[in-house]
Amino acid sequence: MRLRYIELFHAVLTTGSLTGAAKLLNISQPAASKALQHAEDQLGFPMFSRVRGHLQPTQQALLLRDRIEKIIQDVHDLQRLTANMSQPESRPLRVTCTPALALALLPDAVAQLRKAFPGAIVELATRHSMAMCDSLALRDTDIGLTLQDTGRQNLHREPLCSGRVMVIAPAGWWSKAELAQPLPVSELANQPMIGIVVADALGNMLQSHLAQVDPPPRISIWVQTYQLAYSLVANGEGLALVDPFTARFCGTKHIQIRPLKLQLDVVLYAMYRPDDPLNPMQKRFLEAVRRLAEQMLAEP
Repeated sequence: MRLRYIELFHAVLTTGSLTGAAKLLNISQPAASKALQHAEDQLGFPMFSRVRGHLQPTQQALLLRDRIEKIIQDVHDLQRLTANMSQPESRPLRVTCTPALALALLPDAVAQLRKAFPGAIVELATRHSMAMCDSLALRDTDIGLTLQDTGRQNLHREPLCSGRVMVIAPAGWWSKAELAQPLPVSELANQPMIGIVVADALGNMLQSHLAQVDPPPRISIWVQTYQLAYSLVANGEGLALVDPFTARFCGTKHIQIRPLKLQLDVVLYAMYRPDDPLNPMQKRFLEAVRRLAEQMLAEP
């Protein structure tokens, strides 16, 4: 099946008519009709049936829809990749990071960068780590910041600094004496907790440790971000395990913070393509991020 036929089938599936497909592909309606007829003749079966002036996909078209949409997405990805590769070396600083790091580190890091490079153009985005890797591979962004080792072999991972998993609790939960000590995992037994669905190595390891606590923590609320867990803890819903940046950036007005007594580091990684060396502005940015992160983690 030729690519132009695949594009036509996708356009008809998207718009529901030959007229709409012709407009989408910037061709005439007769040309679209002729191409569709020729494509169906080559396939040996119809892709669409005509019902009261509308085109409806046949059973064969429905079976092919997922494959067609994947091919179209691959073509769009290829177009984005080639367009990004052709851009000049003076392109803006393009950074993507996880939501927790975006709030804690990016504003101050960008402010410091622009003091050294006043004319710098910066593009910032937030993505979860797997989507971040795809964005880097497609050259949509140049630097990614994440708290997990994604294991993507086509990307360079540079550790910037590391901290400890933190336990946060509503204000007044622990005494001053308790706050001065790390919290053993065993003390989470039968405690009300906010569950965090984080499908990465750190999240899986934390879940394995919690699974050994007897009786297990009482989890009735599950969330997907550390910031939302922080807000629920601040509202008195229980304890939560969070990264050290979320714990410190959000402040301690409504919560208390203790490090988890567990030999398990949270590493801040910078990711970038190994075939695209960092330029001076990108290096200065990462130094600012490293310095700010170390300062934040050094706070009591």
